[in-house]
Amino acid sequence: MKMKFDVITIFPGIFHAYLGESILKRALMKGLVEINIHNLRDYAYDKHRTVDDYPYGGGAGMVMKPDPFFAAVEALCGDPSQRRVIMLSPAGKKFDHHMAVELSKENRRIIFLCGRYEAIDERVRTALADDEVSIGDYVLTGGELPALVIIDAVTRLIPGVLGDGQSAEVESFSWGILDYPHYTRPPVFRGLQVPEALLSGNHADIRKWRRKEALRRTLLRRPELLEDSRLSDEDRTLIQEIKEDSL
Repeated sequence: MKMKFDVITIFPGIFHAYLGESILKRALMKGLVEINIHNLRDYAYDKHRTVDDYPYGGGAGMVMKPDPFFAAVEALCGDPSQRRVIMLSPAGKKFDHHMAVELSKENRRIIFLCGRYEAIDERVRTALADDEVSIGDYVLTGGELPALVIIDAVTRLIPGVLGDGQSAEVESFSWGILDYPHYTRPPVFRGLQVPEALLSGNHADIRKWRRKEALRRTLLRRPELLEDSRLSDEDRTLIQEIKEDSL
């Protein structure tokens, strides 16, 4: 079943360049995913295609009206059981690899709501959105970039999207830890050498080196990830070796 994304935004032009390049472009051309961009103003009722208004109670900024969002979602998919509506918001649950994996298995149509201005009317969150998602603890000017981030992360997990079937399995966070260092030709560049283990041709040594360096990188940069990772006895031995190396 083809995965379907819909994005509702007042700036559809933001998406065209990114979706027309690289992996997402190939995924679209292969028919592995469908990504549709919709202009929220097309669902506004008045002749000026108004999608925002002054906030009740006063205050700075404008608030995006609820009616265009409801009209857009219901026009795209009238059956709530066949859609998953995600509202992008800094107040939402933080997006991570585990959520990307979960979304990549979604059978329903995924609809992203991209806000702008001060906020989206709260009734959109409470009565229309199924999820409220953030990509980090900072504020952006709109939900378009978060929508692209999520679409990119999810699409690359769909079988057949990446050229190498194992690529997504060995990337950072797929193991629950950071990725190992990567090298290519030449073997020596400005006095900097590729580690001998990678040049040995010994697959067992290469595998062990990569795992150890992935654990080392995680221990140094993101140690909190190790708390939730399922570590093997070999992993624990390697971590002990890493700690002893640093003494």
